[in-house]
Amino acid sequence: MLAERVAQADITVLINGPTGTGKEVLARTIHAKSPRAAGPFVAINCAALPETMLEAMLFGHQKGAFTGASGSGEGFFRAANGGTLLLDEIAEMPLQLQAKLLRALQEREVVPIGATAPEQIDVRVIACANRDLQGEVAAGRFRADLYYRLSVFPLTTRLLADRPQDVPALAATMILRHAGNRAQIPWPSTDAVAKLQSHDWPGNVRELENVIQRALLFAAGDTIEASHIVFDRPAAPAVIATPVLVPEAQAAPEPEAPATLGNIVQMSEFAAIRETLRACNGSRIETARRLGISERTLRYRLAKAREQGEDIGAPTNWAISA
Repeated sequence: MLAERVAQADITVLINGPTGTGKEVLARTIHAKSPRAAGPFVAINCAALPETMLEAMLFGHQKGAFTGASGSGEGFFRAANGGTLLLDEIAEMPLQLQAKLLRALQEREVVPIGATAPEQIDVRVIACANRDLQGEVAAGRFRADLYYRLSVFPLTTRLLADRPQDVPALAATMILRHAGNRAQIPWPSTDAVAKLQSHDWPGNVRELENVIQRALLFAAGDTIEASHIVFDRPAAPAVIATPVLVPEAQAAPEPEAPATLGNIVQMSEFAAIRETLRACNGSRIETARRLGISERTLRYRLAKAREQGEDIGAPTNWAISA
């Protein structure tokens, strides 16, 4: 694996890729496979902090350096000393701060706000961007010298739709992560895997994780069926090269509005509860355990189903059934 080879070389890495394609996961893998694995891994999202705080959070500050600085702050660079610092969404970093970051990378030292002497650091930096940094350089929003300093070894994460062969392995990892304390871990059927692989995944890996968590709720037994796979929206339709023109007098009627995601999820949820209750002979304790929810949550779901006229198939004395 290329990432493993990069991990062994103590160089700065730039990871480009769309949102949700696992850039931080790749960064953590590089850290874990590197000689710095025993050191800290510190991640900071450059877009999540106000511009006024970002400098202090990165480089640290001394007591009284600015209003509200009642104590000194270590900063992420010094916190990551001996390990790896991940700078996520690096394209969002203000230009004036980019110059200070460039110096920290080149000189391997930082000057905390309010200090007069630099402090040496031993940190490997991995930067992530979901925008084309070369385009940002051309637009004047990102320093060219910092771009070349970061891009010692660039890596790119691809859209999940471009690598359907990875979907089964990713899904299996997520099933193990979210199965909880279930007695039997449900695995997807062949049809379920095919359905996952045929989706276009606009939300990439994050969307896949949502779908897997949903499927685990719906799957009462030891198998995730294709019917348990519920997407946020249907896959994008194939593009038709030659459009078919319909005369105005013979125009087709408007298609019915598709069911909302909330309705689809709710119907699937009721079906999963119904199947599990029947399999457990109406035992609320066993049903809740198999579904990985509390008895209180189960009671709420059943009451909601009855309010909407759903035949949930539970016995009339379900509330006291053990």
